[in-house]
Amino acid sequence: MIKQNISLIIVLTGINQGNALIVGASQGIGLGFVQYLLQQENIAKIYATYRQKETANELLALKIEFGDRLECLQVDVTIESDIAAAAAHIKESSKRLHLAIYCVGVLHEEDLTPEKSLRQIDPENLLYSFQVNSIGAVLLAKHLMPLFKKGEPSVFASVSAKVGSIGDNRLGGWYGYRASKAALNMFLKTTAIEYSRRCPQTIVLALHPGTTDTRLSQPFQKNVPPGKLFAVEHTVNLLSKVIQQANIKDSGKFFSWDGSELPW
Repeated sequence: MIKQNISLIIVLTGINQGNALIVGASQGIGLGFVQYLLQQENIAKIYATYRQKETANELLALKIEFGDRLECLQVDVTIESDIAAAAAHIKESSKRLHLAIYCVGVLHEEDLTPEKSLRQIDPENLLYSFQVNSIGAVLLAKHLMPLFKKGEPSVFASVSAKVGSIGDNRLGGWYGYRASKAALNMFLKTTAIEYSRRCPQTIVLALHPGTTDTRLSQPFQKNVPPGKLFAVEHTVNLLSKVIQQANIKDSGKFFSWDGSELPW
C-alpha cells in the first residue's frame, strides 16, 4: 500500500472530510492513487471506477477491506451515459467532490499499436485513442462540474503524457497517442477557463507521470534509461506532491512528475 504522512485533501483544500474520484482505478496509476488515498484519514469517501470486473480484482478486494469508504463504479469512458450516471450517483450520495483524477489511457490494445509511420495509421484506431485518452476526460469534466462547489477549493486532474507536447516532439511516430494526448491537454486548458467562471476555486491540471511500470509501458521498457522506470507507488507520490503544490494560478497548465512546467 502507498503510504505518506501528508494528507492530500487537507493540503489541497483545508476540508476535514473530503470526497475523491479516481477514474480508471482497476490497475496501474489509478489503483495506486486509490491505495494512497485510502491511507489519508481526512478523506471521507473515495469513488473508483473500473471498466471490467475481470481486470479489477485488486480494486474490488480493497472494497471488501475498506467497506463503505470505498465505492467502486463500473464505467466505460467511451460511453457518455456511463460517465453521466456515475456523476449523478456521486451527486446523490455525497453532493460534492474535492478531488477527481482521470487515469484512463490507451497506447496498445489488441490490434492497436503505436504507429511508427504514416503507413500504419488506421482511422478506427485513431478514433478509439481519442475516445479513451481525451474525449472521456472532457466528458468527465462536463458532468462533474456541478459537484465542484464555488466556495470549496478542489482539483480536477488528468494523467497526460510528455509525448503529447507539440513543442517537445522531436522523434515523431506514435501518431494516435501523441495527438490524443495533445487533444487532452487542449481540453484541459479550455476546461480550466470555463471552470474559472463556474467553479473558480477548482484547479485543473494535466500531469505527466514519467515512464511508470504499468501494463501500458511494458512493451517499451527495454529502452528506458536506468533509474527512469518508476514504480507505481513512486509515481503516485510524485504526482501527489505536484498536486499539493499547485495553486489556482496553475490551473490549465501541464506539469511533469518533478513539478516542472511542460511546453504545449
